[in-house]
Amino acid sequence: MSLSAFPIPMDAPEPLVWGLAGVLGVLLLGTAAALLMPRLKPGADHGELRKRVASWWVMILLIAAALLAGRTAVIALFALISFLALREFLSLAPLRREDRLVLLFAFLTIPVSYALIGTRLYLIYLVAAPVWFFLLASFLMCVIGQTKGYLARAAIIQWGVLGCVYALGYGAMLMNVPEAELPVAGAAGLVFFLLVMTELNDVLQYVCGRLFGRHKVIPAVSPNKTWEGLIGGWVLTGALIWLLAPVFTPLEGVGRLAMAFGLPLAGFAGDVTLSAIKRDLGVKDASGLIPGHGGVLDRVDSLVFTAPFFFHVLAFYALDSF
Repeated sequence: MSLSAFPIPMDAPEPLVWGLAGVLGVLLLGTAAALLMPRLKPGADHGELRKRVASWWVMILLIAAALLAGRTAVIALFALISFLALREFLSLAPLRREDRLVLLFAFLTIPVSYALIGTRLYLIYLVAAPVWFFLLASFLMCVIGQTKGYLARAAIIQWGVLGCVYALGYGAMLMNVPEAELPVAGAAGLVFFLLVMTELNDVLQYVCGRLFGRHKVIPAVSPNKTWEGLIGGWVLTGALIWLLAPVFTPLEGVGRLAMAFGLPLAGFAGDVTLSAIKRDLGVKDASGLIPGHGGVLDRVDSLVFTAPFFFHVLAFYALDSF
């Protein structure tokens, strides 16, 4: 598999094409390693590794196809991710049959939110879920007439919408940045940079933790997270953001530094926050939808925090249109 699996538009930004080629090159190396593992360690079970690599191929080719196809495809992909993540979240939550009316309302926020993104109504999007869904969902739960556990159930549903729909939507909102305010990598380059840096931060924190980890950060929430992993991933990811930001973003100076400093921490915050939620619900994975990875929510946990952070740092330091 390679970029030739789908046509590359002639007007695709060169940095985006090279970036995607680099990601696929890394994945090819990972695939080769997975194929060699049975020979290097015969007798061990490598089935899980093969599942993870196969799933990465599907996910990366899907994302690459959307980025190369353009704005509509990227928005549609994020809408699908929001739907799958919200479905997983609400399926795990301890809700009642009486809550079905509010659950339907929660799912309706997906087409509404992404329609607002698609029509570039940023100011309405900014308040739609945090204000109007919050108020209307609270009222609908009153209409149901079940007051026992009202606050807990309302908070669960509202957290699901804000995390799985509203926060992730900021990734799609990047496709609305005007061309005049973009570097040569284009709007798709912003999304690519966000996704790669978020995932790379997870990987580097994991690798540094495995190699040097001794001191636990939040053992009650995520026993495998260590200070060494957090700091190592933070420094390495921050350095890469600082190095590559001029290619994929319009950030300079303080804004570039803020992104390099803050995005790895936002990714860590998203990871452990979703870990706390899953631990509270008594599950290891949100679902088994993605072989070797768990569910969609397990893959986008960091992105729930990094997407709004990335967008707002850009808007504050580099964009005049938001």
